Amino acid sequence: MLELDSVSKTFFAGTVNERLALQAISLRLAPGEFTTVIGSNGAGKSTMLNVVAGKLSPDTGRVVVDGEDVTRLPDHRRAAHVGRVFQDPLAGTAPDMTIEENLAIAYSRGKPRGLRLGVTKAKRDFFRTELASLELGLENRLKMKVGLLSGGQRQALSLLMATFSEPKILLLDEHTAALDPQRAELITRLTTEAVERHHLTTLMVTHNMEQALRVGSRLIMMHEGKVVVDVAGERKQRATVRDLLKAFEQVKGAELDDRTLLQ
Repeated sequence: MLELDSVSKTFFAGTVNERLALQAISLRLAPGEFTTVIGSNGAGKSTMLNVVAGKLSPDTGRVVVDGEDVTRLPDHRRAAHVGRVFQDPLAGTAPDMTIEENLAIAYSRGKPRGLRLGVTKAKRDFFRTELASLELGLENRLKMKVGLLSGGQRQALSLLMATFSEPKILLLDEHTAALDPQRAELITRLTTEAVERHHLTTLMVTHNMEQALRVGSRLIMMHEGKVVVDVAGERKQRATVRDLLKAFEQVKGAELDDRTLLQ
């Protein structure tokens, strides 16, 4: 479903600030595979997501989605294929528009547009059904402006907007990091349910190693633009945080604790 083939990306090439963000990275995700991504700051995690989303073009290599080479397609051309939730609950929604208006925009992502009602009765009924799955009572607040929602409510809405149109690829960029533990756990549960319900091929970046081990079917660790650990299935289920730290120590060549890895 998703293939990165020898993808490299360098920022500020030819200057004193040159930084190699991705080093010939190759990664293949099967349809419906849920992969969590960990690594220290500067490891290339967000750069990889931006390349998949079309926000950045790779210097070399290919990005293939469902057999189609999308390497040179800009992000708006990939909108029908890629859903994304950001770390900041304020991102991904229009605060001055109502819940139903935000949902209507997300629902029409990547579809032909013309002069017609943005929110019909049929769509409103559909939105209520989808919102009910969040268990936050938002199905009764369709006319409320999104800017009045709490951070957890907005992130839940962003998750719904990114998934209910059933994109081929779902990108989650530390989407629980800005939430309190209770809300973060709620969004994590809703994420798992949405991925399973829609059978979404998913990349989830997180700095929470326990979460990375608990969620999804596969885990990769990145360092200096490369994938240095890749575990799935029973190996992932048996792995511990200490195992991840040991693996990172072998790459880094120094004894580390979990705080060091998450810097």
